[in-house]
Amino acid sequence: MTKLELDDLGLAEGLPRPSGSQDRVEDVPYRAVEFCDDELPAALERCAGWLRETETWLGEAVDVIAIHLDYDDAQGSPYFKVKVLCNEEDLAGAPLAAREDTSRRTAG
Repeated sequence: MTKLELDDLGLAEGLPRPSGSQDRVEDVPYRAVEFCDDELPAALERCAGWLRETETWLGEAVDVIAIHLDYDDAQGSPYFKVKVLCNEEDLAGAPLAAREDTSRRTAG
């Protein structure tokens, strides 16, 4: 059986991380990956880039259940918050581990 190498958040060590200083992966069953910016196109571009990078890493499409747009009027906070709700198993690298385990069984 393949052991998943997870960080403190339960995410795969090799999972690409959002690049913005205020972007993050939240801790919920369907994990929200958040992209924050004062400019909506910039947040969406980083989101799209992260999805492309993650799908390349994962070797398949990321299971996204929803995309949520929120606003923050608080002073000093980015105005737009784009949240992509992703399958926790995808972010933990489970499809990678499953393919590796299948390869090991068919090779050995």
